[in-house]
Amino acid sequence: MKVRTRYAPSPTGRMHVGNLRTALYAYLIAKHEGGDFLLRIEDTDQERFVEGATEIIYHTLAETGLAHDEGPDKDGGCGPYVQSERQKAGIYLEYAKQLVEKGEAYYCFCTQERLESLKHEVNGEMIMNYDKHCLGLTKEEVEEKLQAGLPYVIRQNNPVEGTTTFHDEIYGDITVDNSELDDMVLIKSDGYPTYNFANVVDDHLMGITHVVRGNEYLSSSPKYNRLYEAFGWEVPVYVHCPLITNEDHQKLSKRSGHSSYEDLIEQGFLTEAVVNYVALLGWSPEGTNEIFSLEGMVNAFDYRRMSKSPAVFDMTKLKWMNGEYMKAMDPERFYKMALPYLKEALHKDLDFKKIAAMVKTRIEVFPDIQGHVDFFEAMPEYDVSMYQHKKMKSTPETSLQVLTDILPILEAQEDYSNDGLYQALMAYVTEKGCKTGFVMWPIRTAVSGKQMTPAGATEIMEVLGKEESLARIRAGIAKLQSL
Repeated sequence: MKVRTRYAPSPTGRMHVGNLRTALYAYLIAKHEGGDFLLRIEDTDQERFVEGATEIIYHTLAETGLAHDEGPDKDGGCGPYVQSERQKAGIYLEYAKQLVEKGEAYYCFCTQERLESLKHEVNGEMIMNYDKHCLGLTKEEVEEKLQAGLPYVIRQNNPVEGTTTFHDEIYGDITVDNSELDDMVLIKSDGYPTYNFANVVDDHLMGITHVVRGNEYLSSSPKYNRLYEAFGWEVPVYVHCPLITNEDHQKLSKRSGHSSYEDLIEQGFLTEAVVNYVALLGWSPEGTNEIFSLEGMVNAFDYRRMSKSPAVFDMTKLKWMNGEYMKAMDPERFYKMALPYLKEALHKDLDFKKIAAMVKTRIEVFPDIQGHVDFFEAMPEYDVSMYQHKKMKSTPETSLQVLTDILPILEAQEDYSNDGLYQALMAYVTEKGCKTGFVMWPIRTAVSGKQMTPAGATEIMEVLGKEESLARIRAGIAKLQSL
């Protein structure tokens, strides 16, 4: 049987990291087996619908490379692929009525007031277990109420005795007492199906073989199974993904600032790094390699290596991984992506391409650029103690001597390219018989005012140009002379 998986998001806003992982795992399971990956839009909860959210879903899947084989824009013969359109076609009501005919579901006409009266407190939370009141209505009574136009829902008729067991590929066999299974609503009073019912009907009609979702749906799975059995349909393979928490082991929420794919992109992360990292939130590949292209993930992915334990979203590790991707980036692509950040940090006419090359291997996310290049814009205030460097055997006194000696050399130098400057300064090093760092350290300090820079002294001077480089060195000499 051909493997068919689906990603079935609700258009309620940005794509949460957990939803991206669900889409990714569903994609990988299908593609690893040469199967199909479907997109279905689940918009039956009209109260939570957000304008523009469907476009966000398409955009995110396209950016991350999770191309669907079937969906609202690619009819593979199982459409419509939007639940509101399927509802209008009467699909869900038709199947709910089939269950009513079988005695596996029933019409419920209870008022909201009556349902409220059934609520009771459990562990500080008010819950409602329906008491099957309307199950006792005769066919004639049901028909009479329908003819009268009374509002109704259709409920699943679950047994109250015995147990239900279902199998999950990650969590194994799980058994629940049927007394815990409430008679959940299948069709709401507005005619729309509930999320749980629509899922089962659509997954069956679309031939879904593997259902991938978060483990928060584990508790609903027995009800799903009873629906499959009531219809006489084959139960799909369940793959429930572990919870994703923050570093404090709390559920990853919107307040964290990095709970969605779009949040992370806006914070300067690369799409391919985000996808790679999200794949590791609950899945352990064989071996020690953690850097995977999407194609590499397709080849390596085995959902049986997924964990039951919550996955911790570690920003430090994501930044490290992003940095590794940046180091491996094509220089031209990196430059184009870094350019907006460089222009935001620097307002002078400088060679941004050279500056981008300097920071490429030194940053983890694009906003880091600011702190690495701000000295090109203006010299920061710095203390003369920065000229002290034990390893280079530099002191403020020796640095003053070096800067005083090399100033006329640099004033006479015409070639201000990195190579030209380096040759001129190396001639001074050879003449004095000192180490290269003994000369370069005070120069780099004088032209940058920083202990850490993205490049060496001559590379910095090449970008600054002759006039600005000399002005900074003269200012450094004056600062040292004032001691």
